[in-house]
Amino acid sequence: MIRKPVVAGMFYPVEKDILNQMVGQLFSNIKTKAEYDIVISPHAGYLYSGQTAAFATGSLAKKKTFVILGPNHTGLGAEFSLMLSGVWQTPLGYVEVDDSVSKHISESGLVEDNSLAHLQEHSIEVQLPFLQYRFGNNFKFVPICVMNTDFSNDFMEKCIALGKAVASVVKRKNAGLIVSSDFSHYLPSDVANKKDSEAVEMIMRLDISGFFNVLAKTSASICGFGPIAIGMQVAKDLGLKKVEIIHHSDSGDVTGDYSSVVSYYAIGFR
Repeated sequence: MIRKPVVAGMFYPVEKDILNQMVGQLFSNIKTKAEYDIVISPHAGYLYSGQTAAFATGSLAKKKTFVILGPNHTGLGAEFSLMLSGVWQTPLGYVEVDDSVSKHISESGLVEDNSLAHLQEHSIEVQLPFLQYRFGNNFKFVPICVMNTDFSNDFMEKCIALGKAVASVVKRKNAGLIVSSDFSHYLPSDVANKKDSEAVEMIMRLDISGFFNVLAKTSASICGFGPIAIGMQVAKDLGLKKVEIIHHSDSGDVTGDYSSVVSYYAIGFR
């Protein structure tokens, strides 16, 4: 199965040369070591979040396989959906799903082989051109789409269980992990910063319960909170102790309108 791009020409350029030039320019602005096994990276249009995404991807340690966790914005598919096999196309070429890694994760019984969840979803797709620019097409990946339900203990426990299963496979296969998430949506910049700082503090402590408590207390609009919780559990199980903010921006930095912004973070785990 070839999964065609659905937001090329909208979130990022559809023309290969223009996309290469754009991503190359974003990478040229960063100076950072490639030292993180896990990163949180945004998934908005490249004009808005591309610089922060470049900081995230540019800080990743080189791996042969990356698991990419993204939120489900479409409501299609299962609560936790992966693709067991296939190829994803972007303007920069084709990237193969690592069916060995995906098979091991699926054996946990916590995630469903469900391509429908991925067909119109952008949160994982937009990560690929950054990886392709850095590594060519010499890597494989596993897409896992998470349908966030609520801030309940039940959903949190499901995320923790899947995080443990993913960590076991990631450790065995020496894979990297990208968590695709934007942070506060359509709030004044100062309000977004205040809300996000509370959530980010819990992320940096690897405190999943505290993270969910903050989400509920602040009525957070962090779209990838499920994937973030899974990523936090992976980090804990891998023994990653350092969690650092690599870059932070919001849409107002581009539009000049800080009265209603979407906030973006690149956060690394090592």
